[in-house]
Amino acid sequence: MYTFVKRIIDFTASLGVLILVSPIMYIMGVIIFFQDFHNPIYSHYRVGKDGKQFKFYKFRSMPVETPNVESHEKDKLTITPFGKIIRRTNLDELPQLFSILRGDMSLIGPRPPIPSQKKLLDMRKKNGAIHLKPGLTGWAQVNSYDNMPDDIKAAYDGYYNENISFFLDVKIVLKTLLYLAKKPPSY
Repeated sequence: MYTFVKRIIDFTASLGVLILVSPIMYIMGVIIFFQDFHNPIYSHYRVGKDGKQFKFYKFRSMPVETPNVESHEKDKLTITPFGKIIRRTNLDELPQLFSILRGDMSLIGPRPPIPSQKKLLDMRKKNGAIHLKPGLTGWAQVNSYDNMPDDIKAAYDGYYNENISFFLDVKIVLKTLLYLAKKPPSY
């Protein structure tokens, strides 16, 4: 029953936020485009519910042709000057609201891994978290630290899978807002 309610919340909230932030997204897209005259949206495949891949979108914060790497290798990447701002504020994640509208993602759930993260995917298969829609934020993210090992991340994802509820989702949203408010610059 909650999955039906969760889908209604996901759709309504993401549509509402998209309407509110669409002018900001337009301005961001123009700024990113004029940095190097390339598409401001970065897309690639991520692993979603039941292990199915889907097209994942973000505002581009790195130069064109930057390789796709796991989060623990992010220090090897070059970030554009505007990219530092949108990553610090997590505004680069806004295009994922379209994935939520489409039903590929949820507001709350395990973050979608890249296909090469086999170890994490295997652990999610074992704890059942692979059957959840990936989220814009999740239990592992609000309890995270830099370079969190896959086994700990998967344990948080498994906990969420076993305890998914409206109240846990509200707790994650509140912790996400607190995390964003005090998050130190990482780039």
